[in-house]
Amino acid sequence: MKKTSLIIKKELFRVFGDRKMIFSLYILPVIVVIGMYSIMGKLIGSAEQDINEHKSVVTMVNATEDVKKVMNSSGYADGIVVDYIDGKAFEDEKIEYTTSILEGISDLLVVFDDNFKTVQDEYVAGGEMVPQMKVYYNSTENYSSNAYSIFTSVFLEAFKNEILGERYGDVSLLNAVNVETEVIFKEERANTEFISMMLPYMIVMLLFAGVMSVGVDAIAGEKERGTLSSMLISPVKRSEIVWGKLISMGILSGISAIVYCVSLIAASFSMGSSGIGEMGFGGIKLAPVQIVELVAMMLVLVFLYVGIIALLSVISTNTKTASSAISPCYLVIIVAGMSTMFRTGAKPGVLQYMIPVYGNALVIGDICKQNVDIVNFAASFGVTLVIGVVLTILIAKAFESEKLMFNA
Repeated sequence: MKKTSLIIKKELFRVFGDRKMIFSLYILPVIVVIGMYSIMGKLIGSAEQDINEHKSVVTMVNATEDVKKVMNSSGYADGIVVDYIDGKAFEDEKIEYTTSILEGISDLLVVFDDNFKTVQDEYVAGGEMVPQMKVYYNSTENYSSNAYSIFTSVFLEAFKNEILGERYGDVSLLNAVNVETEVIFKEERANTEFISMMLPYMIVMLLFAGVMSVGVDAIAGEKERGTLSSMLISPVKRSEIVWGKLISMGILSGISAIVYCVSLIAASFSMGSSGIGEMGFGGIKLAPVQIVELVAMMLVLVFLYVGIIALLSVISTNTKTASSAISPCYLVIIVAGMSTMFRTGAKPGVLQYMIPVYGNALVIGDICKQNVDIVNFAASFGVTLVIGVVLTILIAKAFESEKLMFNA
């Protein structure tokens, strides 16, 4: 065990004694993540401010005096730039008007039927035909989508009530059913939905990235440089070398993962009120037992990842082949973690929790939601631990192979 601790110290010194490696592993990620989120926050805020300050350009075809009256009384006309045209002018240049919507020159085109006023009056008097209008907007343009949203919520609602009020006298009498809504939720989960979706994916991905950043060089890199060969012919048991390598990889990658997670949570607040911070990215509160569960799940994931990367590094001849072998695994990890973000309302069964990585991400999501089932937790933790143990045994056996270790 003493020789194992010496190997651990050697590996830790190799990283912490190199300023460039410290910067690339623990400082640069913080700068990149916080900088990226800060820029995203400013861009999102700027875009929202631009949309809110933009005056919609609206073309009204055959707008009646009643329409103009409601536009003014509802306040809708105050926030738009409106162009009134008649039906004949629209028919003559219909393609140009619709094209202007597509090209973003105009935001909204509202066409009232030629006989809109007549049908409206007949409807108010008790007629069956409902007055018709047609609205054109571009759903792929923010200005146009926002213009349509404001049109329907401000003007159209007021105009409908105006017509119905003239026909029935009291619009409230049209209610067939009164609906009383009461929102039921757990207060501790009110602001954690976003983090419950994002954090599991980020943890499973960043943990692997942390292990990968230190694991490849720790084994494949030393094989390539020949330093591992010197260690293998020294009076140190190969099992002690294995444990020294694996434990040091776990420590270094664990620190890297913590740095990533802390920087992500810190960076979320830099996005401002219009970004992730408002949705509760940093609003999660965990009880001591949930913190223990989260740490335990992260540790067993690190154990699994260390086993995967160490085994692939052992059987590779150099860092290039090791990185090539690990890349597909990284893609699988990303897909497994991301798939938990798009779950339906159906609660996953225990078998899904037993799927490596995916099940771990499910458990982390449950921890964030403060809704952990001990059976699901045990299933995910147990399967991951068993696979990690199997990989460790395979690594130990690989270290005994002269062919693999000396690239013979």
